[in-house]
Order: sequence, then structure tokens, then C-alpha cells
Amino acid sequence: MAARLIWPATAANRLIHDMTLDGEKPTNDKGEKKPHFTSISYFPDGQQMVGGSTDNSARRWDLQTGEEIVEARVVCEQAVWAVAVSRDSRWIITGGGDQDSDDLGELKACEVETGMMKTFEGHSRIVTCVDVSVDNKLLASGSFDHTARIWDLNTGELVAGPFECVDSCVGAVRFSEDTRKLAVKSGNERCLEVWDIQEQKLDGRVGKGGGHVLPDTPVFWTTKDRSIVAAFSFKATFEEPRTIYEFDSSTLETVGAPFEGHTREITGLVLSFDCALLASASHYDNTIKLWAFESRQLLGSFGVHNIHTLILLPNPRRLAYTTFHRSSIHICYIPYDVCIFTACIHLLSTNSSYRPLRLYIRMSLIARSLYVVLPGPLFPPC
Repeated sequence: MAARLIWPATAANRLIHDMTLDGEKPTNDKGEKKPHFTSISYFPDGQQMVGGSTDNSARRWDLQTGEEIVEARVVCEQAVWAVAVSRDSRWIITGGGDQDSDDLGELKACEVETGMMKTFEGHSRIVTCVDVSVDNKLLASGSFDHTARIWDLNTGELVAGPFECVDSCVGAVRFSEDTRKLAVKSGNERCLEVWDIQEQKLDGRVGKGGGHVLPDTPVFWTTKDRSIVAAFSFKATFEEPRTIYEFDSSTLETVGAPFEGHTREITGLVLSFDCALLASASHYDNTIKLWAFESRQLLGSFGVHNIHTLILLPNPRRLAYTTFHRSSIHICYIPYDVCIFTACIHLLSTNSSYRPLRLYIRMSLIARSLYVVLPGPLFPPC
């Protein structure tokens, strides 16, 4: 009998507020556009957060105090639509431009310690997405100009590309863990491509481009580059993507059951680094959903109005999100029972031989939050 974890119907139903990081006040008397945060990232130690804004800046916050580090603010010439922090905490990457014009896109790297700015020139339209390789050597960018490009982060030189993509807008780029491949998703969420970086050739494609550009969601590689996770639409018509799929990274065929539950377009997506927890958001159905990735179980659905983008913060596991209509970043604790459940189910699903797992969890929490069906004892006696 295989081990199973069954999530109770009375699962966690609310996020627990931790702090709000405020930017500029979003209202004025001149009828101007309200600035909002378009992209968020964090430093690997979990102590600081970065937010890119339509007010032409990238701001940093101390997550211990909740205060902005004003002297560390990165000022850009155009609106910032994408931010990323390198894994060695050396660089903050910003990508942006003007959505309503044909001006050159803006792609920059700010060295955290010195404040030195480096500019990467080549994109002819707004830069919509960025990613940094695991070894901190390469920078990937995608743009409205149909292309994805790969740069040497230290020299600023173009080292691969431009990769001509099938759609007019590149909505997401992501390096594989071994930095040999680049996943590229179109802005309309209807085409996914995998490019071989060394050979500079297309390895595979699923779906097709065309149609209007929707809010872009990221793509993610799972452990050992086994598969790719993305919000996607297979519809022949330009229907908004309401479903999340896992694609085999070699064949780009779908793997396992899709994640279904949103009634409107998905505008935010994040997969935890341990591939245990998936979070998704929809601006239009006003919900954030949490899933156990391997089992596809829906763990919780939380009402949040005007949700835009979201990320997961580790240690302790928290969720940060932005909205379309406020210049703020909201940070919430994920309910404790959700964290415990995903830890249990991840350990079980990744232990194919089923060696006994000694998980020291208070029995009162188990009784309230988990129902366990196992072929043998899982928890040690009190």
C-alpha cells in the first residue's frame, strides 16, 4: 500500500499578515498613472527584498525592520518591469522600458557593494523578463522585440542569441539548473520553447504564438531539470490561461495532472526551490492558491483583491505579493499547517523506497491538520 496524505476539507483558509512594504503614495491630484510594483525578488539570505516599479526605480527593503534602504535605491530612465538578484548577492538586475513606444529597452545590473551600474545594449523594445544563472555568470533577458538574449554578467557582452522567438513578446525566461538550456515562454502564455545555449539552437517548442499580450508569469525548472512548470493555454482561440502544466523538459509533453482551479486568467506563479509547494494567483478571480506540487492537492485558496505577482520567501516560509492598484508589497506567513503538510508529503513523494521518516511534530498539530494513511508508523511515539 502506497503512503498517502489526505488534506482535510477544513484546511487553512487565511494568510497571516507579517508586514507591508510601502513605496510612493499611489494617488495624486493630476490624474497621472498610479505607480505600482511590477516585479519582486529577494536576497538569498532572506534579509532584504527588491521591488521594481513603474516609477522608474528598484527599491530595497530591510526585512527585519520593514524599512526601505533609501540610499540603495536604483534609479532607471524608464519603468522597471523585471528585477532579479544574483545568487551570490552581488548584482541587482533591472529590465524595463516604455510599453507604449518603440524606444529601446533598458537592461542594467547594479553592483550591490559599490553601486556601480552596468548597461547591456541590444534589445530594441521593452525588456519584460530577466534571469541569472545558478553560477552567477550569465544573464538572460526577454523583450517585446521577439528575442531572448544571454549576456556575460561580468563583461556585459552578448554571449548567445538573439534567439528569435515565435511570439512578438517574450514573457518569461529561465535557465536550467545546469545552465545548458533556456526556457522561453511567450507573453500570450501559448508557446513554450527550450533553447540549447551552447549550440544556440531551438531544442523544442510546444504551442504557437500570436494574439494579444497578457500579464506575464514565470516559468520554472524542477529538480535536476526534469521538467518545466508554466501557466499555459492550449486553446486554439486566444483564451486566457487558467491552468498550470508540468512539461517534460526533453519532449515538452505534459506530465501528470494539470493544476486546475482558477476561474480566470493566472497572473502570478511561483514554485518553491524544493519543488514541494506551488503558489498561483489570479487578478481576475481575486485568489491566491497553494498546491502540494507532487500530489497536485489544493491546500488553500485565499481571497486577495487585484493580485498581480507573487514570490515565496524561505526561512520561515512566507509569501510576498503585489497588487495592480497599490504601490506596496505585502508579506504574509503561510499557515503553519500548510508548511507541515507540504514538508510531509514532499518527503514521502521523494522517498520512493519508503524508508521510515522520523518527523517530530506535536501530536496536537497532527490531529488538527493532518490525516495520515500509511503502511507503517510514520511518527515516533510521544
